[in-house]
Amino acid sequence: MMKKIVIIGGGITGLTAAYSLQKELINQDLPVEIELIEASEHLGGKIRTLRKDGFTIERGPDSFLIRKKSMERLVRDIGIGDKLVTNGTGQSYVLVGDKLHKIPHGSFMGIPLQVRPFLFSGLFSPLGKIRAGFDFVLPKSEVKEDQSLGHFFRRRLGDEMLENLIEPLLSGIYAGDMDDLSLMSTFPNFYEVEQKHGSLIRGLKRTVPKKKSQKKKPSMFYSIKGGLETVVEALEEKLTETSILKGIQVDHIEKKEAGYHVLLSNGEVSRADAIIMATPYYQTAKMLSQYDFVQELQKMKATSVANVALAFDQSAIKKDLDGTGFVISRNSDYRITACTWTHKKWPETAAPPGKALLRCYVGRPHDQEIVDLSDQELEEIVLKDLNKIMKIDAKPLFSVVTRWKKAMPQYSVGHKAMMDRIAESMAEELPGIYLAGASYRGLGLPDCIDQAEAATKEVLAHILEKE
Repeated sequence: MMKKIVIIGGGITGLTAAYSLQKELINQDLPVEIELIEASEHLGGKIRTLRKDGFTIERGPDSFLIRKKSMERLVRDIGIGDKLVTNGTGQSYVLVGDKLHKIPHGSFMGIPLQVRPFLFSGLFSPLGKIRAGFDFVLPKSEVKEDQSLGHFFRRRLGDEMLENLIEPLLSGIYAGDMDDLSLMSTFPNFYEVEQKHGSLIRGLKRTVPKKKSQKKKPSMFYSIKGGLETVVEALEEKLTETSILKGIQVDHIEKKEAGYHVLLSNGEVSRADAIIMATPYYQTAKMLSQYDFVQELQKMKATSVANVALAFDQSAIKKDLDGTGFVISRNSDYRITACTWTHKKWPETAAPPGKALLRCYVGRPHDQEIVDLSDQELEEIVLKDLNKIMKIDAKPLFSVVTRWKKAMPQYSVGHKAMMDRIAESMAEELPGIYLAGASYRGLGLPDCIDQAEAATKEVLAHILEKE
């Protein structure tokens, strides 16, 4: 009898799950059909690329970490490995007060691995540098199931190191409050290093691979010629054995004696023997609203963010620094949170010769109302801040504003334990339904791909067990 697997959500997680499943079903010649259901008319989730007047503008993520191999592997597997590009490298900056400071060399996620660059950095006061040095003598913390990133880093390195460097860097990933974000759901390796070595700095120096001496700073990120949406387009082309429904929401999921019924917004019902839910936490909770244990997800929070891409003639950038952009300390009096000099970060693809492309971000956890301002208001705020920081007073050739509402799920303290409880309850009460995606066990593109591939294995095991 033909089995059916339904994947809910057509972002990178859902697409990867469909692609991985399709490959396995073909390789094993299994009598299983796949259906992918996406509420919007667009696949790819937050991956959106605008190609305009020779510019390549990413409206969502613009890259992925090289050291996490799953995204690169997927890109090569779907036949577009020749389109991979590495980022242009150069100095990055952090704005503290009204001054751009170079991010000190010899650091890992803002944590100093070399003493000299930090001693000579203007980012920290003499007392702040002394306080960071306490990491070498402080005992390791008591064993804890979880704690906030803020609490962990303040104890080991002090307020200045956290607020002037670590927080601005990590906020670019999580757009969250360091005093709320879970250490064990974001960087459990830091806790493990501290527990093993006592000193966080000493432990990282021993465990982080040493870079080979070379003049040019190695690239940390990859992207794709033509933008990341090229990956989405290639994946969709590969899904020849997958039924894709766009513009249809899933209202509810009902457990039946054999499998599940997926109730759709068009009034139809889709039968499923197994389901991968690659949906944000609040949508998952709504679709499974009759199960109390799933409603734990409602405790989660998500921040809204927006970005403003601005195209200029390069002559408009009067303070043209060597580098790829800057992040901003929350102690600074600016509403933008970061700015990428996109034409320098992606010199091969981002902008035509003689043009510049800047992408500025807004939407701190405690400044959410800014995301709801009009395009014109957002552009004015960004241009005002850029003028103060980079002496840009010209009007852009054009601007593109993108808003992402409730787009950045916050892994609060206790998140990992909550997800473990939910997974255990689902295995017992909803066998054959699996969660994957940014809301659950990792935000980055490679993390989502890892979760999709793990869910694929679980689904296949469940289907084959029922044979």
